[in-house]
Amino acid sequence: MTFEELGVTEPLRRAIEELGFEHPMPVQEKVIPELLGGDHDVVGLAQTGSGKTAAFGLPVIQRVDPSHNVPQALILAPTRELCLQIAADLADFSKYIPSLEVLPVYGGSSIESQIRAVRKGVQIIVATPGRLIDLINRNVVKLGDVHTVVLDEADEMLNMGFIDSINEILTHVPDNRKMLMFSATMPKEVARIASRFMHSPEEIVVGNRNEGAENVRHIYYMVNARDKYLALKRIVDNNPNIYAIIFCRTRRDTQEIADHLIADGYNAEALHGDLSQQQRDMVMKKFRDRVLPILVATDVAARGLDVDDLTHVINYGLPDDTSVYTHRSGRTGRAGKTGVSVAIIHSREKGKLREIERIIGKKFERKEVPTPEHIIEKQLYNLADRLEKVEVNDEEIDKYFLGVSRKLSWLSEEDLLKRILSLEFNRLLDYYKDAPQIDFIDEKPSRDKKKGESKKHTHSEEDKDRRTAEPGLARIYVNAGKADGFYAGSLIETLNHNVLGKRVDVGRIDLMPDYTLFDIPASDAKRVVAALKGSMWLDKRLYSEVADTSKVYAESSPRRSKSSPRRPSRKPSRRR
Repeated sequence: MTFEELGVTEPLRRAIEELGFEHPMPVQEKVIPELLGGDHDVVGLAQTGSGKTAAFGLPVIQRVDPSHNVPQALILAPTRELCLQIAADLADFSKYIPSLEVLPVYGGSSIESQIRAVRKGVQIIVATPGRLIDLINRNVVKLGDVHTVVLDEADEMLNMGFIDSINEILTHVPDNRKMLMFSATMPKEVARIASRFMHSPEEIVVGNRNEGAENVRHIYYMVNARDKYLALKRIVDNNPNIYAIIFCRTRRDTQEIADHLIADGYNAEALHGDLSQQQRDMVMKKFRDRVLPILVATDVAARGLDVDDLTHVINYGLPDDTSVYTHRSGRTGRAGKTGVSVAIIHSREKGKLREIERIIGKKFERKEVPTPEHIIEKQLYNLADRLEKVEVNDEEIDKYFLGVSRKLSWLSEEDLLKRILSLEFNRLLDYYKDAPQIDFIDEKPSRDKKKGESKKHTHSEEDKDRRTAEPGLARIYVNAGKADGFYAGSLIETLNHNVLGKRVDVGRIDLMPDYTLFDIPASDAKRVVAALKGSMWLDKRLYSEVADTSKVYAESSPRRSKSSPRRPSRKPSRRR
């Protein structure tokens, strides 16, 4: 199959050939004919990096009339970065259609300059929802002539809370427009948009629903929680040419991990919402240009950061939402290349790992954290490989070679080589000389136990682990859980409202259907338990205690108050 056979016109083919496009990718083979000549709207399920920008971009450009200076195609994207990237790609595709104008419209930039550009005339608008609504309300952007609408990364837009904005924007677009929606996963909310706004949508799936990218290998390391950072450093050291994003759950974790890596001599930086837009742009440019090989990021901050050559995605703990893992892992193994998605987990995340396996249809490989000996050997051989392949500019080097050669003439070949290696590796050698032992967690039950006993033992040990706090912390039990609508935010709100005095720092939180266990500093345990006992969450009276490691909370009856049915929303009552 060729682009010509798909119906792509000659000016577009000439432009994409110069960009290195030789043959259509699977998503392009399926989507381009539908957008150019099909009678249906299209829902495309494909991973980031599968070639979907060209899949919708080429037919969108081809459907536009360059002589008509009004918006004819609208592409919505969740982030400023993705918006700019799509616009840049479309500009490259339309290189030989000089009268075609593509305008990126996004927040964080001068709205006045965007207004001037719209008034000059534009055929394709690539926009983030918020800024586009602003321009619509100012009567600057009129969408009455739009015949093609594309929602890119629809699941991400829903995760970011853009559903109302999308609904509003689509009311300004003619009902007979052609519509395409791309999503990496297919949550119910995306399906609802399709049924509400699309006409007889045809679903095109590249791969399987919700599965990870085909060329991605999924592996995990299971270590004690206290050893996660040490394991992270060993994984990085064991991959000398790593080019990776390390995903953390919170802004605080992201900055702390990045700071630790920088202090330990790694070329890394953080990317999160507390940075200014200018700082974010600078970090992302350094990462795209590979000046920066390691980026530590939150999921929100990394949205729209699009690079093709990532070797690794590292999950510093698993996300709660499986679709988030799918997005993370889909950032590597792109454009026909292979990649590795790594999860560093502790035993309490094993169930979450199995759920992700079920959804993506792939198994994770269990790996042991690399030993210091293996890391140093791998790094040395990598240096040897670089020395073999380095390009030597004889003309320039010869100017200095004689003087340097005289200075080092007293060294034997073996001494010289040892010094080169030591110059490169003293940091690693010094660090790993006294490296602490990382305790690996054995998942397998003892062979001499019967099958039923092994299962019971595993369940008991897992529950006991959930009841055990890290050193210096106390594990607190409270009799409200997910079945009560009680989540992490509810816990924090309840603590802030009921615990007087200094704010309580909350660590690990385990949310169960009927109860919650969470870590706090041991010094705060008494006042937190006293404050929670007898307080209210909605219409439920709370009971709290320092978690008893001998008690199996999962098997005990939850302490429920005899109160009226819970109402959907009410602030927790202050303890009296």
